Amino acid sequence: MKSMKIIKGLKDNIDEIPLIYFKGLMLVSFLILFSCNDSGKEKEIKTFEFEKENWKSIRSTQLINSINYSATEVPLHYYLLKNLGNNSALIDSILEENKEERIVEIEFQHVDQTDLLEQKHTHKSFEDAVKYMSFSIKKDFMVVTSSRDTIKCAGVNFERNFKIAPFKRVLLYFNGISPDESISLIYQDNLFGNDIIKFNLNETPIKL
Repeated sequence: MKSMKIIKGLKDNIDEIPLIYFKGLMLVSFLILFSCNDSGKEKEIKTFEFEKENWKSIRSTQLINSINYSATEVPLHYYLLKNLGNNSALIDSILEENKEERIVEIEFQHVDQTDLLEQKHTHKSFEDAVKYMSFSIKKDFMVVTSSRDTIKCAGVNFERNFKIAPFKRVLLYFNGISPDESISLIYQDNLFGNDIIKFNLNETPIKL
């Protein structure tokens, strides 16, 4: 953590259907399709707490093929406090030095709470899946800023919980982003095979 670089039958009889009913059928079909495509996405607020200090951040979740993917931007101030303790002078210095760093927390959880690193989910041995999530997964992430800059992931930290919790969590580190920019996280899911997934995080974390 030194510098921080810390821091996806009708046809034959169609003419017999009155036009108004046909239009209604098409409208209902469109609404059902739209609802199905959007039903796996949701946003909520996640609160980060350290002693008496609190921050709120947008948590974006998508359910795809029985896996919940959740992305949340981690407040940099909170991250430093949690890792370095409440040393104001040190924290302020590091915050200024790393003000263009961003940290995003990504969590993966199967709806049945099974271990997602088992071979049936990844088509890899458990050991290879752990290695992938610890190192290789870095290349699968990038962010797009509100000014349309594309930033590759600079590093990852797989927070292993040894099956105490039902989810897998990885911290993603990005450099060179203005503090005023909002970001979208882009994930090419090469581990579970669910293609490209986009998380609109929209707002930077806010201190309460």
